Amino acid sequence: MVVDDHAVITDGVSNLLALQPDIEVVATADGGRAAIALCADLQPDVVLMDVSMPEMSGIEATRQILSRNPSTRVVVLTSYVDEGMVRDAVSAGATGYLLKSIASAELAEAVRSAARGQATLSGEALAHLAVTGPTEPELTPRELDVLGSLSEGRTNKQIAADLSLSPGTVRVHVSNILAKLGVENRTAAAHYALRHGLAGTVDRTEMPPPF
Repeated sequence: MVVDDHAVITDGVSNLLALQPDIEVVATADGGRAAIALCADLQPDVVLMDVSMPEMSGIEATRQILSRNPSTRVVVLTSYVDEGMVRDAVSAGATGYLLKSIASAELAEAVRSAARGQATLSGEALAHLAVTGPTEPELTPRELDVLGSLSEGRTNKQIAADLSLSPGTVRVHVSNILAKLGVENRTAAAHYALRHGLAGTVDRTEMPPPF
């Protein structure tokens, strides 16, 4: 679903994505409230969300959509980027943050990545998220393994199978990772892994013994 208060954007993006054989645009919306209602009915895999819209911002719409449809992935697609906006989007649970100047092929690939649960950020958004505190959190080797798998959009059950751990142990590791990184959700943790080069770093061909 494409959400933007400018018809030229929704029509243009929809037409571009319609050219992709594996992507179907199921709806468009001209505002946050309409997007929330449509998501409840259609439950799209991915929502491309503008930020600056009348009545309700894309950030608030993202928060409400994900609270009601946690399996939906939201990718912010906007003309603007600043540190506060990027962090608010990540905090709301957005999987990606892209600029409208993105090439059509890259946008299509971002939709595919979002559907797989993988984070996609523009270089400008990554630059803002790269600002860190005075010290970096210390993650154990096992927590780094879990973070790497988490950044690939894998569920706790899949991570448990990958790392030969119980689902309960994975839940504990995920909780510890969120606490150490000071983030609210798995999406924000995935963004951390992406900007620190930790995304998808697990080698499953030769796994260390579990502990």
